[in-house]
Order: sequence, then C-alpha cells, then structure tokens
Amino acid sequence: MTQKTALVCGAGGFIGGHLVKRLKDEGFWVRGVDVKFHEHADTVADDFMIGDLRDQRVVREVIDRRFDEVYQLAADMGGAGYIFTGENDANVMHNSATINLNVLDACHKRNIKRVFYSSSACMYPEHNQLDPDNPNCAEHSAYPANPDSEYGWEKLFSERLYLAYNRNHGMECRVARYHNIFGPLGTWDGGKEKAPAAMCRKVALAADGGEIEVWGDGLQTRSFLYIDECLEGSIRLLRSDFEGPVNIGSEEMISINDLARMVIDIADKPVDIRNIPGPLGVRGRNSDNRLIAEKLGWAPSQSLREGMEITYEWIKGEIQRQHNQR
Repeated sequence: MTQKTALVCGAGGFIGGHLVKRLKDEGFWVRGVDVKFHEHADTVADDFMIGDLRDQRVVREVIDRRFDEVYQLAADMGGAGYIFTGENDANVMHNSATINLNVLDACHKRNIKRVFYSSSACMYPEHNQLDPDNPNCAEHSAYPANPDSEYGWEKLFSERLYLAYNRNHGMECRVARYHNIFGPLGTWDGGKEKAPAAMCRKVALAADGGEIEVWGDGLQTRSFLYIDECLEGSIRLLRSDFEGPVNIGSEEMISINDLARMVIDIADKPVDIRNIPGPLGVRGRNSDNRLIAEKLGWAPSQSLREGMEITYEWIKGEIQRQHNQR
C-alpha cells in the first residue's frame, strides 16, 4: 500500500505544528510550509519549506504534486490585541485572502480534491453576540452577515470561495469554524497571543499578592477548545462526506474574569484582577455543537480546566527557561 501524503499550510504555527505531528503519528508523509519555523518545537515534517504563500511561484513549488489531504491553516491573524485595534485590517484581509486564492487555485490545477479550510467563529454576526449569556453561533445564523472585524469578513469570503470550488470544479473542500483553540506550543507573548495563553503568562509572572490586568469588565464570554480536540474534529471533517461550514469548538462557555480566576486557582497564587480598557471583540461567543454532533457524531470530551492546567504548566516552564537563559 502506498504511503498517504498530506500538506499542512501554516505548519510553523500553533495548530499546524500539532497537526503535522498528528499526521506523522498516523503514518502520513507530510510536507509543511510557513513563512517561519515553529517557535517552540522542531518540526517533524518529512519536508518543511520556508515560503510566502502570497507568492504564486512559491505556491506552485509547494503544491508540485497531488496530495491525499491538504490542510490550509495559513493566515495573518492573532488575538484581540492584533485583530480588533483596526491597525492591521488591510494586512489581515489582503494577506489571508491572497493565500487562500493561491492555495485553492493550485490545488484545483493539481486535481487535489480534499482541502481543509480553517475559518473562524469571528465570521458570525455581531448582533447575535451582544448578550454575553446567550450568544447565537449556530451555523445557519451566519447570514445576514455582519462580522465585528475585517478578519471575520475575510474568513466569510474565503468560506464561500472554497465552497464555490466544490460546486464549480468538483472539489471536496471542507470548512470548519474554529472557536478559540489553545494549548501548549502556542504564542504566549508579543501581542498575537489569545486569552488563555495571555492569562497564563500574566498569572505566572505576577508576584504573590499582586494583580493581573484583564481587558474590559471581564464579563464578556467565550469558549475555548484544547488543541487535541481541535485536531480530532478537523481530521474527521476532512475525511467525511460533510462539507460544512461547521463549528469546531467547546460548548463550555466562561467569562474572561472567570477564566482568569481559573488560572489563578491552578497556579495557587494570591493574585487579584484589575479590569482595564482594552480591545474586546463581541460580548459573548460560544460554540453551538448540534450540527457537528448530527453530521459527524463527534463532541469534545475534555474539560477547559484540564486543558488550562497543561497549558499553564507549559507557559510557566517557558518563562522559567527564558529567565534561566539570561
């Protein structure tokens, strides 16, 4: 039996790095591509290319053969401090849309059928996410469209792009809407980190009796999905007969203040919370998992607390390692 092959675009990133390892564990020959090497781990890809997928020439070099599975995770993105300030809107839209246009066109020309695309819950309408206790993120609620960021608008455009290639070119692209994926080996400082990593860093660095800053009143709600669960849902979707779009996330909703309290409890440190002005995004967001349960028979199984315990220990260890190197 010939060995199956996979391409991971964005393999130098958090989710992409974990995905490469998962596919290698399954016996795939894996090529990874990114504009950078992974910050926190050596890649286990059989072939890793440094390249900018905004460049069509680079994309042709990367997609120089047929692959059994292609995972398109590459995007210009980050946490609220990057997405919601407005300062990066042009880059976010131009860079991510160009990557998707290039990769999808190259896959079509190589007759590659199965392409996974990671969209985001940020494409859901802002007006459905004003009540932090009762957000509506069912897949059918996407229209009439009204994302709260240009990042969300680009994701919505690209979702439609992949599904148009399915209709017009007989491809079998699969579209997932990710809800705040977290875990070890992810960005935890520098401005592009997401809330779970930021909380872990702040608490790990706080002195006993000190305080950490939380943006806004802290009553805004989110759900967070551990990386291993994300990979399982993504791979199942790509290999299924369901094209999506479908949520891949957790239904365990929590306020940002309570997320901070959870990390403080995990760290077992006497630390206070101080709420300050900052970029927020929508007031409430939670994954609605009814459709993925119906179509794939799948639901996440791990609690937020379990994932946060693993993530906190990893970030604490990274901070200690950096300190020891100075």
